[in-house]
Amino acid sequence: MPQTEKTKSISWKFPKDFWIANVMELFERAAYYSFFIVLTLYLTNIVEFSDKETGVIAGVFYAGIFFLTPFMGAAADKIGFRNGMLATFILLTIGYLALALFHSKLVVLFFLLIVMVGASFIKPLITGTVAKTTTADNRARGYSLFYWIVNIGAFSGKTFVPYIRQGLGLENVYFFSSAMALFALLFAYFFYNPQNFAGEKKTVKQISETLVKVIKRPRLVFLILIVSGFWITQGQLYASMPKYVIRLLGESAKPEWLANVNPLIVVLLVVAITQLMRNWKAVNSILIGMIIMPFSAFAMSLGQSFEGASGELVSVFGLVSLHPLTLMMIIGIGIQGLAECFISPRYLEYFSLQAPKGEEGIYLGFSHLYNFVSALAGFILSGFLLDAYCPDPKTLPAGLTEVQRAVYYQDAHMIWYYFLAIGLVAIAALITFKIVTERIDKAKAANN
Repeated sequence: MPQTEKTKSISWKFPKDFWIANVMELFERAAYYSFFIVLTLYLTNIVEFSDKETGVIAGVFYAGIFFLTPFMGAAADKIGFRNGMLATFILLTIGYLALALFHSKLVVLFFLLIVMVGASFIKPLITGTVAKTTTADNRARGYSLFYWIVNIGAFSGKTFVPYIRQGLGLENVYFFSSAMALFALLFAYFFYNPQNFAGEKKTVKQISETLVKVIKRPRLVFLILIVSGFWITQGQLYASMPKYVIRLLGESAKPEWLANVNPLIVVLLVVAITQLMRNWKAVNSILIGMIIMPFSAFAMSLGQSFEGASGELVSVFGLVSLHPLTLMMIIGIGIQGLAECFISPRYLEYFSLQAPKGEEGIYLGFSHLYNFVSALAGFILSGFLLDAYCPDPKTLPAGLTEVQRAVYYQDAHMIWYYFLAIGLVAIAALITFKIVTERIDKAKAANN
């Protein structure tokens, strides 16, 4: 019996290249997040950059990925998706492996550049494959599967990292990342061989022209800067939190597991919250998320004072006992995930609606410029704050007693007050943005 249109519309059947691309993405995300969650620890503890230098290096690295991504999409169209996949996984495999083997500063900087190029290349290749192997009927389901795969990869990679870091040594985490990238390379070589994808291809010149158009749109620039206030705090999962937790709780702490609270909350709640807010204006949903966000930094700042009041362990509903700092980190990171559910989907929607007809896709490529801004600002600020309030133990005077050492960390919680302040400024800026843009839109509507 022939399939009805209704049956077709609910099918989860996708072409082979869709599934292969998602398997490669699973390995790549496991590799990347294993690498990134310990990057600042690696740069400081193994390569011996200072906290300030680490903040600058990690910030430029992360910002560079998001700046290069739209341009790498044009390169992928030019050389072909299969060649692009092979190139990116070769770069990542070599880059991660070299970081595991070589620890001199100049060599590390060079191979971080290699990883940055590879990581920026993979985004348009994988998302482009998903777009080109789905139809209007199943694209939403295709991207929902892709989103789950991304988070499963990120979650699983960070889950394994503590065992490697604590059992074998921090630098050996990058052997794991290299192995994951190699698995993805093998899948690309043996199984990924797509036909020429149809569709309009963008040149580097066209992408550069679009970047100029975005920059010339004050509404988009201000929104990017305002939303960056959220991501500056969210980025501290990788910039400040690992060092903060390990320096206060010791090498047995597992900040990688704490970071997993964020994707767990997003996966559990984002669909429901997006559905709940579907009839609200996008800017109002973003505002709710921005209002929630400062509570995250505030919760994380309470760990030390909570420890002073309750001692080193606190019972959670009689089920488990946690260090107060760990508990407040979990609460703070959970609040971040909740805020993200209100912000991320609707921000992309708002940005796409500001694009000229037919240029929505390329405009969305630059919607992630908030990551560029927040990476530079957040990581660099993190380096200075860690140096001031939660310093590298190697920089402390030798022979300190535990009591003397504790003095240097007694104000470590002050770090989170800076991000609380950034969140409050972002809320005020978004309210102003909302009032001004609504007046402008009303005036335009009245004149038309």
